[in-house]
Amino acid sequence: MFTKNIHKRIKIVLLVIFVLFFLIIFKVFYIEVIEYDKLNSLASNLWSRNLPIEADRGKIFTVDGEVVAGNLTTTSLVFIPNQIKDKDLVASKISEILGVDKKLIEEHLYKKSMMERVHPEGRRLSYETADKIEALNFDGVYLLKESKRHYPHNEMLSHVLGYVGIDNQGLSGLELEYDKYLTGEYGSIQYFSDAKGNNLERNSVYVEPEDGLDIYLTVNYAIQSSIERELSNVVTKYNPEGAWAIAMNPKTGEILGMSSRPNFNPNNYQDYNTETINRNMAIWASYEPGSTFKILTLSAAVNEGKVDLIKDSFYDGGSVNVDGARIKCWKAGGHGSQTFLEVVQNSCNPGFVELGRRLGKEKLFDYINKFGYGKKTGIDLNGEASGILFSLSNVGPVELATTSFGQGVSVTALHLVV
Repeated sequence: MFTKNIHKRIKIVLLVIFVLFFLIIFKVFYIEVIEYDKLNSLASNLWSRNLPIEADRGKIFTVDGEVVAGNLTTTSLVFIPNQIKDKDLVASKISEILGVDKKLIEEHLYKKSMMERVHPEGRRLSYETADKIEALNFDGVYLLKESKRHYPHNEMLSHVLGYVGIDNQGLSGLELEYDKYLTGEYGSIQYFSDAKGNNLERNSVYVEPEDGLDIYLTVNYAIQSSIERELSNVVTKYNPEGAWAIAMNPKTGEILGMSSRPNFNPNNYQDYNTETINRNMAIWASYEPGSTFKILTLSAAVNEGKVDLIKDSFYDGGSVNVDGARIKCWKAGGHGSQTFLEVVQNSCNPGFVELGRRLGKEKLFDYINKFGYGKKTGIDLNGEASGILFSLSNVGPVELATTSFGQGVSVTALHLVV
């Protein structure tokens, strides 16, 4: 009886040992095979560190291949605080080279971070400055490649191109509009360290950055150069508050050139006030178009069959009375009897008042809306204005008359060119 009990207990113990052994084997298999990728990734994250390498921003070209926005390669300073043995010495030497207060560098060195980018003191360093820092050969002090946006033609096309911030993010113009395409993917140098941040003797891994996409504009470099030259001549001769010009392909709507004054140098955008750098006058400034608006009234009247330019005649006595308001012609005494083709030739205000009357406010404003006035054109630039039109309910005989020759409405230069 006693022997049977012993045998029974031995069997139970062996069974328990076998089950435990099986569970251990299963756990090892689960860890080494099923969970290997996950656990290896988690472990790697504990000891691996990345030093970011900035990608080049995509270049911007004119339609004829001229680079109007490119890049310069610079370096930036990065600390791994836990790897720096003598922080006081590093702070003294680095501050001396950068020409900044030692306390500013110490603020970076004593931060509780795995990696500390020295910003802004250590950004966009010159080759000479970078060589001096590299010669110190301090542990935990790294110099990383950094791309700086460069505009080789300085002020040319400045409002169209816009500018980028210190971190290469687009802040205005095409740089902002196409930022997601121009911005590349960061690369890195992956190194390995222990919990205290000390470098482990393992090979580092280099992940190459992916540069942003290049874009080509519809702008023609030769036309843009002419626009810039002539606007500069206008500013020199007349000293206006503002001046702007646009060139467009009338068959496609492609912008061949655009510039405005005052302008700025996007390489040094910090030196200008926000009004100067953020106002592209060619698409932002609204003004009364005057006689340049008359082509719209003319085309509407012809298209609606309200006038025969050759057969219909109009007598201009120098002014016309509209609901008690006297509207004058630019020529004293008027142009006398003329065909409507001569009304156009002479840019005769009373003649266009008559065309507006024949159209009526509903039809004239219908054409104004169809031509795109009073709303944005949708150009791929930020800061476009909509212009200002009378509300149809507020248009009386006088407002109809003045609108017909371009007064009382507000448009942008882009509206007129379109």
